[in-house]
Amino acid sequence: MIMGQMTSKPMRPDWPAAWTGARERLRRELGDAVFDAWIGPLTLDGWENDELNIGAAKPFVRNWVSNHYVARIERALKAEGADPASISIILTLAKPMVGGGLVRDPVRVESSPIAYSPRVQEEEAPNEGGRGLWTRMLHPQQTFDSFIAGTANEFGLSAARTFAEGQNSDIPLLYIHGGFGYGKTHLLNAAALEFRKRGKRTLFLRAEDFMRHFLGALYRKDTLAFKEELRTAEVLIIDDLQHICRSTATASEFLYTVNAFADLRRRVVIAADRAPPALEGLGADVKSRLAGGLCIALDKPDRATRLAILKARATEFARLKPQVTLPDDVLEHIADMDEASPRELIGVFTKLATYSDLTKKTVTLGTIEDVVGLRSAPGAKTSIEDIQRKTAEFYKLDVRDFHSPQRARRVARPRQVAMYLSRKLTTRSLPEIGRRFGGRDHTTVLHACRRIEALCEEDPLFKQEVDFLSQMLSRRA
Repeated sequence: MIMGQMTSKPMRPDWPAAWTGARERLRRELGDAVFDAWIGPLTLDGWENDELNIGAAKPFVRNWVSNHYVARIERALKAEGADPASISIILTLAKPMVGGGLVRDPVRVESSPIAYSPRVQEEEAPNEGGRGLWTRMLHPQQTFDSFIAGTANEFGLSAARTFAEGQNSDIPLLYIHGGFGYGKTHLLNAAALEFRKRGKRTLFLRAEDFMRHFLGALYRKDTLAFKEELRTAEVLIIDDLQHICRSTATASEFLYTVNAFADLRRRVVIAADRAPPALEGLGADVKSRLAGGLCIALDKPDRATRLAILKARATEFARLKPQVTLPDDVLEHIADMDEASPRELIGVFTKLATYSDLTKKTVTLGTIEDVVGLRSAPGAKTSIEDIQRKTAEFYKLDVRDFHSPQRARRVARPRQVAMYLSRKLTTRSLPEIGRRFGGRDHTTVLHACRRIEALCEEDPLFKQEVDFLSQMLSRRA
């Protein structure tokens, strides 16, 4: 008689015991602070057919755990000898626990759990498009290759490229500063694209985004969630840092974040409109940390670079609208706007190209004035640099004194005169003038202009000095 072999069903895991053991493993892996914030409040709701239901008491905790910790939970359970068929994070209103995060008869308040099937799905990077901090979309065309380099910015381009490629690994922070429209955001976008191409989770924020989300978390008394979400990034990129200086609490949190990234040997890229020492509202500790990184200045591009930028934009525009072309002499005329930033030059180009496209007319030097108000003959113009140089010569000072923090009367009054003449003789805005005078605030420039106007009314001799400088600079132009 042949005895048939008997087969036995595999034993079901002891899910309460496995859950308790997995929690202890996760506490050791994550540390008490993170565990208590995210894993500790979770409860084991049910385990029918090895399909686990894990409860969270708050929607934010449920979503955060689903995005960040489900794969870790699954690995911890497997290490305890349990292999779940699926894991669902559900929103529950928990009743008193029976130890180890186990719930008797949980009351469900939402029937749409977030499911995770470890047998068919590997751990993925966070869904960067679905959460508050990860909403910025990168510009696919703003790459390192599309950045037009010249003597004013080639060092910044090389530094950003090598930093994003993983070189200079001993330098955790890259700080790029320069005027508006000089290409800072382009370099940051290109660095973000390169980091992501190399598999780095890269978070790109404006300083105002950082501040808004942090202050919101502070208001909700949920700053730990903000910190934890921020630190899921392997690379942090922040643009327009100067706007973060309006809040002391935010500046402190920013310093903690930069320090944390440095301790974890992660990379930080920052852009601002001025060098670290000139940032207002930041403490010496923050400025020191920023200055300790690789600080690169982007200067105003020279004429050759401005013309190259315009020609590149013309080539790009021609691909979309082949019937629209701007002659080289028109591009050269635009490039002669030596006080304009690249962004402003591109704005002039776009207006002329759009005019040609809509009217079907060819843009010539003779039509530029009618379209954008530029003179048909460029001629020489008075620049802020000219005003600073002539004013410094007149008052027997060094131009560098205008950029220094000195407040002595022999320096402060001529500096105010130069600011006043810059406002009077150029089309530059108050913030732009302030940046050209050592990164000063626009309110400082406004005060200087009003003070000089008042002194001219009070003191005829002083008015003669200012008028003489104004006439000399006007004749030169």
